[in-house]
Amino acid sequence: MKVIVIGGGPAGMMAAITAAQSGCDVTLIEKNEKLGKKMFISGKGRCNFTNDCEVEEFFANVVSNKKFLYGSLYSFTPYDTMRFFDENGLKFKTERGNRVFPLSDKSSDVIRTLENKLRSLKVAIRLNERVSSLIVFDGACHGVKTEFGEYRADKVIIACGGVSYRLTGACGDGYKLAQSVGHVVVQPVPALAPIDTVYGYRRLAGLSLKNVVFKVLCNGKPIFEEFGEMLFTHEGVSGPIVLSASSKINRYPIESLSAFIDFKPALDKQQLDKRILRDFTENPSKQVRNSFDKLLPLRMIDEFLNKLSIDKYKSVSELSREERLKIVDIMKDFPLDKLKFSSIDKAIVTAGGVNVKEVDPSTMQSKLCKNLYFAGEVLDVDALTGGFNIQIAFSTGVAAGKVN
Repeated sequence: MKVIVIGGGPAGMMAAITAAQSGCDVTLIEKNEKLGKKMFISGKGRCNFTNDCEVEEFFANVVSNKKFLYGSLYSFTPYDTMRFFDENGLKFKTERGNRVFPLSDKSSDVIRTLENKLRSLKVAIRLNERVSSLIVFDGACHGVKTEFGEYRADKVIIACGGVSYRLTGACGDGYKLAQSVGHVVVQPVPALAPIDTVYGYRRLAGLSLKNVVFKVLCNGKPIFEEFGEMLFTHEGVSGPIVLSASSKINRYPIESLSAFIDFKPALDKQQLDKRILRDFTENPSKQVRNSFDKLLPLRMIDEFLNKLSIDKYKSVSELSREERLKIVDIMKDFPLDKLKFSSIDKAIVTAGGVNVKEVDPSTMQSKLCKNLYFAGEVLDVDALTGGFNIQIAFSTGVAAGKVN
């Protein structure tokens, strides 16, 4: 059987390996000059390639269409991924949050392991070549066309990725190929991305906040809340809990969203009021502007005072109870400026893609066109950070590459 795989990312490489292990004649076509270009920069160049957790826990971190992934993830689990890399000579380690990295902290070692496996299986790799169209007749896909000619095949696997990180070549080729045979593409939106604000936070850019809660409301109703670390940027906010929030809110109308920071999540409002009252009582002559150094990062204080609408030059002993309670309220619910979604090019992954209702979840075969399969980020599936998205790429790649 001849198999064509379009795309040399984690899904495409694993699909090609799986097909070749079944004895297929496999050709992998990649438009970039090398394989794994996006993988190379993942995890800040370290490549968190899976998460060492049970599959049930894995699904808790899937944002879109987790039921679609049941078959592929149970068939090729995070344990199977680790075993694959172990058997092929990659040493790795597990860090906080069960995140699995190469021991060397070099993404290139993960990619090299996959490349070596491809070569040992005699997979033909065509670099710097772009698939322009599918060869389709009689309701089935029979190959692809590139600028260099035609490739006939019994099976074609589309694993072109999404549209985030355009510098890595991501431009939506897979969507166009899918649409050419009638597939619906769910509108791509940024996932695991910073969240921008209308005016940005230039004065706070680079300020990291630890042990805070970031929460997002839609028309006043809570839709996201998470404890952890975040940071301010020139354009808005970012950091782990903000990236997670972006994946949960990216389908809501932006004008309906508002975001808040709880600077003191370990204290309820009554406890925080007692703490503030104690501080103020100890230094009653202090001006308001100089009274938050024990409660907030120094760079945050001016921004905080701007939200209070309280004379910052008056002494704390002059504050009314209402003014003090307002301080408590803002410290527990510090409002960010009006939100806007960041560019999809800043996103770690793309949410949206080929509608999974039109794909067989056990084989990844198109329900609209025989012999055509999908794998990885080109599908409308995405997950939170922690190695989950690359694992989804591996699992769907294996499912697509299997000979049924």
